[in-house]
Amino acid sequence: MADLSILVRDAGGASVVEPSGFINAHTVRQFEGALERLVQEGRYTILLNCRDLNYISSAGLGAIMGLIETVRENQGDILLCNLQDNVFAIFDTLGFTQLYRVFPCEEDALASLAEQA
Repeated sequence: MADLSILVRDAGGASVVEPSGFINAHTVRQFEGALERLVQEGRYTILLNCRDLNYISSAGLGAIMGLIETVRENQGDILLCNLQDNVFAIFDTLGFTQLYRVFPCEEDALASLAEQA
């Protein structure tokens, strides 16, 4: 089995990215590529559903940070949901929970987008 698989689908006006496995130095290019393709396609509202994400390294966090300015300049956002405790701890320790909206589940995140529309 691969270290990382990524499913991308549309739901509720957002592009939902579901990484499964580990985002680390070996897999970050795959993750970064998936996010960059969305932005190149003009899809600026991105929901990272992390229910099956077991680990994210600083390189993975850098991939997210590298796109946030472009996304927000285009009236989009990157939202996070379903963070496992260990993944939440990484995001929280590095201040990402102050920069990004974090939701307990995908339904809550999509509902917040619908409220903004």
